[in-house]
Amino acid sequence: MLIAPLQRFLPRPAQVTTLPNGMRVATEASPHAQTATIGVWIDAGSRYETAANNGTAHFLEHMAFKGTKTRTTAGLEEEIENMGAHLNAYTSREQTTYYAKVFKKDVAKAVDVLSDILQNSSLEPAHVERERGVILREMEEVEKEVEEVLFDHLHATAFQQTGLGRTILGSAENVRTITRENLAEYIKTHYTAPRMVLAGAGAVDHDELVKLAQNSFAGLSTSGTAVDNLISQDPAHFTGSDVRIRDDDMPTASFCVAFKGASWKSPDAVPLMVMQAMLGSWDKSAPGAAHAASPLAQSVHANELANSFMAFNTNYADTGLFGVHVSSDATDRLDDAAFAVMQALRDLIYDPKVEDVTRAKQALKSSLLLHSESSTSATAEEIGRQLITYGRRIPRAELFARIDAVTPETVKDVAWRYIRDEDPAIAAIGPTQFLPDYNWFRQSTYSQFY
Repeated sequence: MLIAPLQRFLPRPAQVTTLPNGMRVATEASPHAQTATIGVWIDAGSRYETAANNGTAHFLEHMAFKGTKTRTTAGLEEEIENMGAHLNAYTSREQTTYYAKVFKKDVAKAVDVLSDILQNSSLEPAHVERERGVILREMEEVEKEVEEVLFDHLHATAFQQTGLGRTILGSAENVRTITRENLAEYIKTHYTAPRMVLAGAGAVDHDELVKLAQNSFAGLSTSGTAVDNLISQDPAHFTGSDVRIRDDDMPTASFCVAFKGASWKSPDAVPLMVMQAMLGSWDKSAPGAAHAASPLAQSVHANELANSFMAFNTNYADTGLFGVHVSSDATDRLDDAAFAVMQALRDLIYDPKVEDVTRAKQALKSSLLLHSESSTSATAEEIGRQLITYGRRIPRAELFARIDAVTPETVKDVAWRYIRDEDPAIAAIGPTQFLPDYNWFRQSTYSQFY
């Protein structure tokens, strides 16, 4: 008897409407919510730049908050502050996102602001020059983040001479030379209606958001270059390779071993997610570190091989990266840490345990639930990303059914095709002299090394 009344408190299934210009509007309403996250997800990122204009997408993200033809920088900031709203943006290799978290009564204002900054950015030369300096300082700060630098090097060596191999921030040389015309051309080419999703979560009404989108985004271009054409012109080619930045003055050494992974739409994407959960992550400073369930975590902890490690499974439109990142101040034992990682990867190939697969599936479903239900922003991000990558909102029941369908035999099959006797990409930074050479990693994909 209690079930029916509870339905009014549950999020409503996602609704999706495609506007005449090709822009999609998607919502997932929570009737009890008092706040909403409204955002625009754009199928455009650093991958779709050239070597000459690499960094433009990120530069443009900065410029979006520096005023429009009708709003000054100060006026925009004051408007957002008066609403008690939160406005932010981020750029990745394949997507750019602008979003606002607002009260229910301010959803229309949020749409108006987002449409204005996306379509009418002033791109004033003085603001361009000011942000150029800001971005150069940001790049200096990023250079201090070892993990960020390591993953940039990993992409550069894994996807050599392709868009995925370039950094999101671009080179310092490019940042110094990007012009207002470059920014305007990027908008014209990539900020087009068919490549945009307006997503809302929380205190949103779908029909109302569709009307707001029709009024605010009707002027978006319907032309530009389709993503499929961009990818066919510059496909991602994975290259087995090795890059090491040796610095004996650093207190810790970090390395990644990665293999070519699956695209978003690949049937292997979900099994690889489960395999990532099987390998897990671990940090010696985290509560309960001594009792981690993953066999790799147990080995690393028992033998004091590292400060932390993290398995990763990154998906792109036509490829991916699957691997493990390790950070350790036991630099004279990097060979042991590498052995533990490769042993865990070989176990996926030859001996995936039923209990490890079961644990990983439960952990994965729990993680997905906790993320999606943590905030309206997480839900909106999930909606926008799925509409961009899959072309639809994947029902939770469907995703969980695909996870539940993964068996030890599935893991063995996928690991055999993606890891066994395959060329890895290796990236390492710090005092790396005790890290085994590339051939050792390569041979460890199919044989036991001592």
